Amino acid sequence: MKLQLSAFALAAALAASAQAQTQIQWWHSMTAVNNEWVNDLAKQFNESQKEYRVVPTYKGSYDESMTAAIAAFRAGNSPDILQVFEVGTATMMASKGAIVPVGKVMKDAGEKFDPSRYISAVAGYYTAPNGEMLSFPLNSSTTVFYFNKDAFKAAGLPTDKAPTTWPEVVVAAAKLKASGHKCPFTTAWQGWTQLESFSAWHNVEFASKSNGLAGLDARMKINSPLHVRHIENLANMAKQGLFVYKGRGNVPEASFVSGECAMINTSSGFYGNVAKNAKFAYGLAPLPYYPDVPGAPQNTVIGGASLWVMSGKTPAQYKGVAKFFSFISTPEVQSASHKRTGYLPVTTAAYQLTEQSGFYKQNPGTDVAVTQMIRKVTDKSRGIRLGNYVQIRAIEDEELEQVWNGKKSAREALDTIVKRGNEQLERFQKANKS
Repeated sequence: MKLQLSAFALAAALAASAQAQTQIQWWHSMTAVNNEWVNDLAKQFNESQKEYRVVPTYKGSYDESMTAAIAAFRAGNSPDILQVFEVGTATMMASKGAIVPVGKVMKDAGEKFDPSRYISAVAGYYTAPNGEMLSFPLNSSTTVFYFNKDAFKAAGLPTDKAPTTWPEVVVAAAKLKASGHKCPFTTAWQGWTQLESFSAWHNVEFASKSNGLAGLDARMKINSPLHVRHIENLANMAKQGLFVYKGRGNVPEASFVSGECAMINTSSGFYGNVAKNAKFAYGLAPLPYYPDVPGAPQNTVIGGASLWVMSGKTPAQYKGVAKFFSFISTPEVQSASHKRTGYLPVTTAAYQLTEQSGFYKQNPGTDVAVTQMIRKVTDKSRGIRLGNYVQIRAIEDEELEQVWNGKKSAREALDTIVKRGNEQLERFQKANKS
């Protein structure tokens, strides 16, 4: 009987201990290998201490999780942490009352938090005009170029370097096609890679007001002669079977991993998938550029997502959030995440630790994302922060698809993106006048 009582007491104590843990709900949009990474981050943190338990939950695509979180906030049951892609930054910044700035969360919890430790291009994007950091950079990425070395070898192309200019991409694509490749080049996240990053990389405006960072009255400017020329070139490649459109978002990435497409522009965060699943030799390289454009190449802009802290939580929950953020921003955790996923090491210390470990020498090209981002930036290349940007991205997809299928010219499509995009910007500006 005594044995039964002591066993019961032990079980009760364990239950009480479990209940005493403060749970931190984290909604995210990571899939496949990156979903495994997110779950491992939470597991490592949970095992490192006993007071808090981070519970990661996949809530659909970035668009879906953001919509779900807004509905949950209105219903009074939002998560503690919400992962939001960079496209939603302006919307989250305007959601006064719904979020608590990460700088305040860290300060109130007594956690050390120095924004100057972060790569400036990353920290600057998520910082308010008053200098306060609003969200925590988790999976910051940028656009890079991947190529299939085995396919290049079969086509008689050099495998030690990728095409560096767009004319060279066309030549490589023609040789790949001639060697029997059905999909020489494709692109994922077409608005991000072929309009947004393209603009920064060539140091041309995507939108006025420093691409929206200097005010809500920004207007789109992507129907310039250079933008028209580029989309016309891609349209001509599509007609010749040199560029094959494979869908929106990250859908085209599967066609590269399978070996179907030989070259792709997409996120540096695609690296984990390629490293794990590609059955061929591959390379990573900087984005192609037009060599006759003055100042090109400049720098690429941030992609990926950051973590926003929702309002209305208890002091214990905020303390747990701050502890978790401190844990995942340590150089060791950051470096390991960078090596595993291809996302940027968001602190300078993590980048230095990765470099010292010899990772970049052992895995050539894995430093491309960092070197593209840490160049000197200009007002045209700091990043893009526009309201209703989720809707604008959808407009970009719709109009570019009209070009790829031959129903619209590059000029018509870009003019329409500017017109429809500006309508969205005006709507956002009116709704958020202070």
